[in-house]
Amino acid sequence: MLCADMVDACWKDLSGRTRRATALLEDISGSGVCLQMESAVPLGTEIRLNCPKQKFNGFVRYCVYREIGYFIGVEFDASTTWSQKIFKPQHLLDLNQLMAQAKKA
Repeated sequence: MLCADMVDACWKDLSGRTRRATALLEDISGSGVCLQMESAVPLGTEIRLNCPKQKFNGFVRYCVYREIGYFIGVEFDASTTWSQKIFKPQHLLDLNQLMAQAKKA
């Protein structure tokens, strides 16, 4: 689902130093998220996201620079799943639901 919300990200850099940053949550699913950040995070890095009412743990699967920042794909680890009932981003758009509504109209 497409969304927009701010989350806190925490990871260790290549030297083992803990890094923290605020990230923009771009999309979310049961298996992962896409974040927009000002700095790159290496592939395979373990990352923790702190959101209201829920924490997410996962690994960076892609990190691509686009004109407005780095887009970072995070795959949740086996102990983490997203539930809209627990954490609902401020702005959430379900494209499947939007398409179904358009077909009815």
